[in-house]
Parts: sequence; C-alpha cells; structure tokens
Amino acid sequence: MEANPGLSLTPRSRAPYNPEMSTTTDIVTDLCAHPLLLDDTSPGDDRVISYSPATGEALGAVRLQSKAEYEAAVQQAQLVQGEWRMLPAPKRGELVRRIGNAFREYEDELGRLVTMEMGKILPEGIGEVIECIDIADFAVGLSRQLYGLTMPSERPLHRMYEQWHPLGTIGIITAFNFPVAVWAWNAMLAAVCGNSMIWKPSLATPLTAIAMTNVAQRLMREQDVFQPSQGNAEDIFTLIIGTDDEVGETMIADRRLPLISATGSCRMGRAVGTKVAQRLGRSLLELGGNNAIIVTESADIDLVVRGTVFGAVGTAGQRCTSTRRLFCHSDVVDAVSSGMVKAYGTIPIGNPLDSATLVGPLIDQRSVDAMRDAIEAAVSQGCEVLSGGVDGIDCFAGKAGHYVTPTIIRVPAGQIPDITRDETFAPILYIFEYGTLEDAIAMQNDVDQGLSSAVFTDSVRMAERFLSAAGSDCGIANVNIGTSGAEIGGAFGGEKDTGGGRESGSDSWKAYMRRQTCTINWGDDLPLAQGIEFG
Repeated sequence: MEANPGLSLTPRSRAPYNPEMSTTTDIVTDLCAHPLLLDDTSPGDDRVISYSPATGEALGAVRLQSKAEYEAAVQQAQLVQGEWRMLPAPKRGELVRRIGNAFREYEDELGRLVTMEMGKILPEGIGEVIECIDIADFAVGLSRQLYGLTMPSERPLHRMYEQWHPLGTIGIITAFNFPVAVWAWNAMLAAVCGNSMIWKPSLATPLTAIAMTNVAQRLMREQDVFQPSQGNAEDIFTLIIGTDDEVGETMIADRRLPLISATGSCRMGRAVGTKVAQRLGRSLLELGGNNAIIVTESADIDLVVRGTVFGAVGTAGQRCTSTRRLFCHSDVVDAVSSGMVKAYGTIPIGNPLDSATLVGPLIDQRSVDAMRDAIEAAVSQGCEVLSGGVDGIDCFAGKAGHYVTPTIIRVPAGQIPDITRDETFAPILYIFEYGTLEDAIAMQNDVDQGLSSAVFTDSVRMAERFLSAAGSDCGIANVNIGTSGAEIGGAFGGEKDTGGGRESGSDSWKAYMRRQTCTINWGDDLPLAQGIEFG
C-alpha cells in the first residue's frame, strides 16, 4: 500500500492552545496529507466534499474509493493480521500505548479539526480526542487481562479451560457525530485483541478520519516492535472512504469480516444487522437513543436544570445520548419548566471555535429541516413551544452555517404525542408531567430505543426502584447525573432498537474475540463425559 506523506510524529513542546494560531488550510494540510485528498474542491461524482457546518466553506475534497480498492485493502489487512495475531498481546498493547501518546501530541490540532468538520464546540472536539487517548490507555492495561476461565472437569486427570483468540479482520462503520471517538473505542480494543480493521467513516467527516488514520499509520511505520515478514504494519489500521452503494454494501456482505461494528441510525442498523446475519456474521450495533430523565418530587431542581441543559443542547443535540424527554412530577413540573426556559435564554449560539459558544451548528441543512418538521408536528399534536421553536430556526435564515435555537416543548398532561416517540437528531426537549414513579418509568420505557436514562431524586428507594429490573430498560441508567457524558470505563450501548451492542469498557473486548473451550487429558485412560461407556 502506498505510504501516506504528511505529519511527523517527532515529540514537540506544548504551548497553550490558541484558536487563531492555525488557519483552516494549515490544519487540513498538516493533518490530512493523503493520496485521496484532492486540490480541487468543486463537486463531482468521484469525490466527497467536506463542508464546515459553521460557515458552509469547503474544507477539502476527498476522492471516493472503489470496490477494487476495497478489495485490495481487505487483502492487505488480512495479510498483516496473520502475523499480528501471533504477536504477544502485551506487545500489541505497547504499540497502542504509543498510538495514544501520538494522539496526545496532536490533541489540540485533532480536536480543532473535529470542531471544524463536525461543528461541535472546541472543548467537545478536544474532549473527543481525549476520549481516544483514554481508550488507548484502557486498552494497554487490557492487553494483559484477556482472561479465560478454568473449569473443573468431571473426568479424572483432565483439565478444562477457555481461551480467547482474535477474530481476524473486522469492519468499523462510524457516524458523523463522534467522528473519531467511536473508531477509537473499536480500533484500540480490536488491535490489542489481535485484529486488523477496515474503517469506513461517515462521508460528512472524511478529513478527521484521514487525520486519525495518518497518526496511527505513521506510528506503525516508525515503530520497531512489530516487523511483519508479509504486508505492512500500518495496514492493521486501514481506512476506506466510499459510498454506501460502492463500499458499504460490499463491506457488510463480506464474509471475510467476521464482525461489523456499526454506529448510526436505527434504520441503518436494521439494514446492517439483517445483511450481516444473513451470512451468520456478528454485528456490534450502536444505534439511536430517545433518552429520558425522570425528575421526582424530591429532586434538587438546580441540579436537574444543569444536568438536563448539557444533555439536551450539548453537541447541538446530536449525541446518541442527548436528552430528548424530561418526565417531571406534577409537584415540580412548573418549577423545572421555568428553570429550563430561563437557562435556555442564556445559551450562547455561534461559531464552535469561539470560546464563548456553548451550542454550535447542526451538521447540515437536512438536519435543520428535520428539526423544523418535528417542531411543527409537535405543535399540530397539541404541544406548546416554551422556548426556541420555528422562530428559533428562522432567525438564522440567510446566515452562513446550519444554526438553530435549542427548543423546549411542553407536552399536555396525560398525552404521549407520536412525534415524541421518534428520535430527532437536534436540540429538542419534550417536557412531560407524571403522577407516580411507576407511571414515569412506564412512559420512559415505552419507546423503541433503549440507550441512556437518568433519574434525579433524593430518595434512595426511588433511585433503587429506577435501577431495578422493574425500572429503566436502557443500557445506561444514571442517578443525579444526566444522560450524556459516559466514561470509557463502562460498557457503552443500549437495548431494543439501539442495537444491543456494547463498546468501550468493562468486558466489551469479548466482542472482538472468539472463545475456545479446551480440554486436556493428561492421564493414561480415556473416560467419556456423562459417564458414557462405549465399547
């Protein structure tokens, strides 16, 4: 495979970050040097243009790859994986440690690129890169803890145990909203587990994918720990940028990829899961979430407002864990609504590179239109707009970028409008009223998705009820914190239409390995299990 030109990974001293120190051109030139990057940013069928959601300017053009290039990439990844799997896991962990350190060296620049291309505010862009560093650190320790169990055998002079082996070459499909962190969750763990990988990023954020791959591949070229006799070490981390029709469909149907980890909408997940299941492959699906917070009568209202605001408007409501529904006890619903409206009135909206901004743009015009449609549907279904609304979209008409005003919608007591069952990937918060905790839990669970949930309460009994088997049916359940901001140490994912997959921490590493049960007879006889006598 052709070596990518570009950045040097020579350590350098770190200066305080200055958002004005580098222009857009500098960032793209320094981090995204790649044979796929084109000089001409005019639209064409052979390329994808990366546009800034904040300004609408073209950041760069990337050539779309073909099925033939995909085929070559898979062959190269498979070739090097044959030797990578035999490298001791702690040695693989050492290389992941070095990759994490390389991310540290470019933390600010990579974070700025995430902000420029995806539109989340700069602290969130840098925070996403830090998440990549954190999961690399986690994976380093994990490389010495790929444990298997030892079980007593019922047969004398026999030993039985299980062990875990790499799957092979896996596929990773990521979405625009976390353009680097979700790849790192998968890639760092998959690498220490002995796999190589093919990464297909969102076509809305190809530049960040190129930059992250550049950093990882350059490290793999320069290291001296793994020198394969066949293939190139850098092909452990392989990138493919292409359309769904040309590359995506080919990828999910490819029997050579035993696992497809896919992040995106529930609709996309159903298509991926069905296609992979048809070939009896494995899917790790991280899909949508219609996340809710329950506020009990004993909750700290100030804490509720602060926790909900971040969950609802962070990343402009484009997190899979964004808070979309707020269930408030009838004793506190008016106080919570008033506090939320007041807080929303103070939120600075603007260019995500501006340090004063808390809410940046949506990713594209289609997302703006979807938000408008959802607000209009809610009003038509009897809801009341308390803050934002269609006027909060129209106020940005004629201005550059895809900006909207975060919106609060009050739902009539006793009603569950159809629109509130859908996940609109935008900063819309629906406020409901309830009478008993059982009612609130039932309403929270009565949606197709099951990703993240939270309860705010000072009652231990209510908190434990919420966390019990009769409580939240989500993969994440929190007490007195919001639905967003999961740490890498825990397994991340959800139930129902969220897909059931788990990424990141805990024992999520098992998804990237195959289990093997082994029995060793170290005696002179050949007893059979279950006491069977044969012959």
